[in-house]
Amino acid sequence: MDNRSRISKIVDSLPPSGIRQFFDLVIGMPDVVSLGVGEPDFPTPWHICERAIYSIERGYTSYTSNKGLRDLRVAICEKISKEWGLSYDPDAQCLVTVGVSEGMDLALRAILNPGDKVLVIRPCYVSYAPVAIMAGANVVYLDLDERTEFKLHPELLKLIMKKEGPIKAMVFNYPCNPTGVSYTYEELSAIFKVVEDSEVILLSDEIYDGLTYDFSHTPSFVFDGLKDRLVYLNGFSKTFAMTGWRIGYALGPEDIISAMTKIHQYTMLCAPIMGQVAAIEAMEHGSEELERMRNEYRRRRNFIVSELNRLGLKTRLPEGAFYTYTDISSTGMDSMEFAQRLLWEEKVAVVPGVAFSPGGHRFIRISYASSLDKLRQAVFRMEAFLERL
Repeated sequence: MDNRSRISKIVDSLPPSGIRQFFDLVIGMPDVVSLGVGEPDFPTPWHICERAIYSIERGYTSYTSNKGLRDLRVAICEKISKEWGLSYDPDAQCLVTVGVSEGMDLALRAILNPGDKVLVIRPCYVSYAPVAIMAGANVVYLDLDERTEFKLHPELLKLIMKKEGPIKAMVFNYPCNPTGVSYTYEELSAIFKVVEDSEVILLSDEIYDGLTYDFSHTPSFVFDGLKDRLVYLNGFSKTFAMTGWRIGYALGPEDIISAMTKIHQYTMLCAPIMGQVAAIEAMEHGSEELERMRNEYRRRRNFIVSELNRLGLKTRLPEGAFYTYTDISSTGMDSMEFAQRLLWEEKVAVVPGVAFSPGGHRFIRISYASSLDKLRQAVFRMEAFLERL
């Protein structure tokens, strides 16, 4: 038997992750300044770790409910009630997941039938389209560019919905990976009015909500007309520097959360109990560290954007997350050539924009989730690289 014939045609057709494929080159290279992987350089705050360690010492090493520790689900729902005056049932409308990535996968598999259309807005995180395709969807792409500063406008959404006909679900991410774009209340209100007037189920990935710099993040669930067709996805990885703990959560209508839980039961069983205990501590006592980290990210953002523009690499100021989406077209290179040459010649790692969209060939993604010293070193090396061109 031909080994290729043993592999699912759907899986075989998927390209490898454009991020991981590039960073396989970085592993083992000495003296690399990596501005690539989207991971905080802060360690998880010690009191969060300590509570998890203490829980292990007390014997918290078992499975939890498939839905997740009830104390965590209650804490999530109480936080939303306290801050926004909105009610979610921790027993019927909340599911703890193994990061937002699993939550997105579960949501898509829970709602899709083969051939259903899913709208994916690019540039976007690399997993959205592949998990939709693996769930049997036909993916419809809406490509944004610098003409709208990579922002979704309601008119563009209306046009794609009219053109493509019935769309079952729409994946939306803000603040956005890779562009750093986010939206004010007024901007979201106009976008979500289009969604409300359709039959679309909205899957809103808001993992970077705590890293919004110049205005307050407005969660999607505050818009009344969405709640019955909204799956809200969030977690602890970015805002609390807890990437390795793998704790996310989903809020949504009871029928969708129930279907997601059913899949979760058969595949993942539950998120790690130690991570869930740590997440409770983060929710209860993590606000001070979050503010400290957000202020530092803002300082790094302002520095790297200013320096990139000084070097002639056009970069807009991101509203959130910890990425710049930087235009390198002035160099005459496409994103892959630029990233490869920068890596080999100056040992600075960035992500080619084509990892996030075919239209990203003129852009690179730079993560400023690194210390100012590393950012300064990277700028010094990039300047030397550009001067040789």
